[in-house]
Amino acid sequence: MDFNLTEERQMLQDSLRRFLGDKYNTENRNGFIASERGFSPDVWHELAELGMIGALFDAADGGFGGAGFDLAVLFEELGRAGAVDPLLETGVLAGGLLAALGNGVQKTLLGEVIAGSVQLALAHGEPAARYDLNFVETSAQESGDGWVLNGHKAVVLNGGAANKLIVSARSSGAVGGDDGISLFLVDAKSAGIERRSYGTLTGGHSADIRFNDCKLPADALLGQAGGALPALETAHARAILAICAEALGAMETAKDLTIEYLKTRQQFGRPIGKFQVLQHRMADVLIEIEQARSAVINAAGHLEDGDRDLHISAAKNLIGRVGRQVAEEAIQLHGGIGMTQEYDLAHFAKRIVLIDHLFGDTDHHLERFIALGAA
Repeated sequence: MDFNLTEERQMLQDSLRRFLGDKYNTENRNGFIASERGFSPDVWHELAELGMIGALFDAADGGFGGAGFDLAVLFEELGRAGAVDPLLETGVLAGGLLAALGNGVQKTLLGEVIAGSVQLALAHGEPAARYDLNFVETSAQESGDGWVLNGHKAVVLNGGAANKLIVSARSSGAVGGDDGISLFLVDAKSAGIERRSYGTLTGGHSADIRFNDCKLPADALLGQAGGALPALETAHARAILAICAEALGAMETAKDLTIEYLKTRQQFGRPIGKFQVLQHRMADVLIEIEQARSAVINAAGHLEDGDRDLHISAAKNLIGRVGRQVAEEAIQLHGGIGMTQEYDLAHFAKRIVLIDHLFGDTDHHLERFIALGAA
């Protein structure tokens, strides 16, 4: 099997690496994180002009990619640079659902998304849900020729900056049931919506969003009422692949920073990288990162087949375990400087550890892998 990138994906990787290399350094990244939105609108629009948002969608939806390996290539480079732009939130999660379920009129919004003029967010997670996608308490009741939403969504990624929200709500069935979950395309400034946005440690913003008798027209419904769970599962599988690839890129940078530090930090008159015990620890890090790369490749290759969820959970579990080891080793080998905000490694280590808790941690995906394997 040939694991080399196609010519198009190699060009995507090369152009994105050059662009992010020019836009991201420690000072710029910290400035973006501290800004009002948690990312740079200028960088966002330049990414759109380069076609990077379009790489997340297939040709039928106005893009030029959208396959598993397209996601893996793009997000590995974002992770390698420590980028904080909301491509996951807008392009993979909410954008993927809009592309999958939207009708002809609704999908016209994708052109604005790909152009970078509209940002999206998926409002799905709830305070009591943990990692269960079928746990939806927010209600959607038919009222006249429309719908009324009531409920509370927590930790909505990019929820403060998004122009449009895709909101999950239960239109029928019991909480925790697979049937009865519907999705709605909602203007973020609609009456009855209360948003509280806050910055996160690794860039971007999340939001708590409350819906208080939020009235929607009938055409706000995405797809069929009550049948949204399979699409949500697909969108989250794609998102998990994306953040696994992002973690892989971040691990590569953490490794490179640590090797460079070991070559320059002097102790007892010579670089500490000359000490064999530290060389052995870095060799272990290298081996673990290569295992993580194999897991990402495997997940990308199975993204469209019937064993998707098994391979996605296997990758997420491995990435979580390896990521924690790489982050801990990098910090320990650097010493105190590795924890300072003014040094690149601090951001990468935090992001690697945070990714373990997005869309299911190592324990969750281990249990899921076992259950899927026994089925």
